[in-house]
Amino acid sequence: MYRIHEVKLRLGESMEKLPEKILKKIGRKDILIRDWQIVKESIDARDKSSIWLVYSVDFEAVSVKNPKKKISLAANPKLKLEIAPDMTYKKAVSAEGAAVLKHRPVIVGFGPAGMFAGLILAQAGYRPLVLERGQDVDSRTTAVEKFWETGELDTESNVQFGEGGAGTFSDGKLTTGIKDVRIRKVLEELVRAGSPEDILYKQKPHVGTDVLRGVVKSVREEIKALGGDVMFRARVSDFVESEGKLSAVELADGRRIDCETAVFAIGHSSRDTFRWLYKKGVKMAQKPFSIGLRIEHPQDVIDTAQYGAPARELGLPVADYKLNWRCENGRGVYTFCMCPGGRVVIASSQEGGVVTNGMSYHGRETGIANSALLCDVRTEDFGSGEVLAGVEFQEKYERLAYINGGGNYKAPTSTWGQLRDGQAPQVENSLPEFAVAAMREAMPHLGRKLRGFDADDAKVTAVEARSSSPVRFARNENYEGELCGHTLEGFYPCGEGAGYAGGIMSAAVDGIRVAEAIISKWLPPEQ
Repeated sequence: MYRIHEVKLRLGESMEKLPEKILKKIGRKDILIRDWQIVKESIDARDKSSIWLVYSVDFEAVSVKNPKKKISLAANPKLKLEIAPDMTYKKAVSAEGAAVLKHRPVIVGFGPAGMFAGLILAQAGYRPLVLERGQDVDSRTTAVEKFWETGELDTESNVQFGEGGAGTFSDGKLTTGIKDVRIRKVLEELVRAGSPEDILYKQKPHVGTDVLRGVVKSVREEIKALGGDVMFRARVSDFVESEGKLSAVELADGRRIDCETAVFAIGHSSRDTFRWLYKKGVKMAQKPFSIGLRIEHPQDVIDTAQYGAPARELGLPVADYKLNWRCENGRGVYTFCMCPGGRVVIASSQEGGVVTNGMSYHGRETGIANSALLCDVRTEDFGSGEVLAGVEFQEKYERLAYINGGGNYKAPTSTWGQLRDGQAPQVENSLPEFAVAAMREAMPHLGRKLRGFDADDAKVTAVEARSSSPVRFARNENYEGELCGHTLEGFYPCGEGAGYAGGIMSAAVDGIRVAEAIISKWLPPEQ
């Protein structure tokens, strides 16, 4: 197979014209393009009077005279033609002579990291046991909708905790900055579980929270069909160590589960878990993160800034953006988790605290664009050298947002113009002074990058405090964590909560890596 880049179609042109475009680009009349498939689609809207859809395509070349005869093509950098890389996932294999697990591996948490760690282990015959503190996705959805309607918070099952993790109540964005061969595996499994096939090639793929709910259930059923189990309302509150090795985990209800391996894919909102793990002697360190608010604009404003006209008039998907600015004092201000056609939601998981997030359904049809507008938080901003000072920093501003919003989990809101001019104390007092100052400095520059972004009437909502984990767990080259100065064999901190991921894709990939580490060290438990 060959891969060719920058094959262009005008708006309205059929994808079926891609083989013709490839032939024209290559400049050959003696070959046919066969078995082609799109591997990437992006939008080039730099010239708004001439917008193009741009593709990378894998294909085979055969002879016009003899279609059974494959034609060899030389790689050509000028034509952006190359040999297509093999994207087949290479399964991990247990080392020869490896010990057999006496007990099934345990997965703590069923967000993207835990889900994919569990799936890979299940596919390899390890029959994992997943322990999720929250509810199954259907029960969880009912609890979340009740919370949004009444302010009645279930601290164990909410926007952060439950089947699918925090990503289930988000946009389901699958963009990532990492480069890893496992990304294709994640995408293929999501498609197999019910995600739209276009996530395999869209430049900025997304699933949508409505579709994700079905996807996570399908993954759960796949794990169970392969001999694994998933337990809900099963919060892990302790583990047992013997001679430097993990030997069991204990649940909050008193149950004990024997195991030699446990993947702690706990998510970065599991602050109570951070606390007992740290108290027990698990090594972790402070990690910088970001804080800010959600900002909303009419989707047509964003579309027009990016495309020159509303997306619906052009037959294009609603537009997104990614903006950043470096302030004079070095603070970075940037947008994050942008949700086209979405809504801002309250994503609290602790009593007396308000935190916001963005969410979109697959259709992205609300007519409102929103994203986080964040400022760097450095470890020196925490005000303490204590390992969990970042957690306390987040909790402080979430409590302030709860108070300033009037209680009952209503977030403080204003317009950007009011916040800029010092006329929105309820929002301003829910943020660190340095964050407000940095946003005031950055916004005119962001508005020049994206016309209308700094509009006076843009709605802002505080506080966005959970862009990433405030801690990072120590891990060795085999992904095992550290307890009281030594490696704790069989203990695997994983994903966003452990400080090794920053979104659905990177968390899922980290889950796969950890599963591979287990597979390479132990043989599956006997039936």
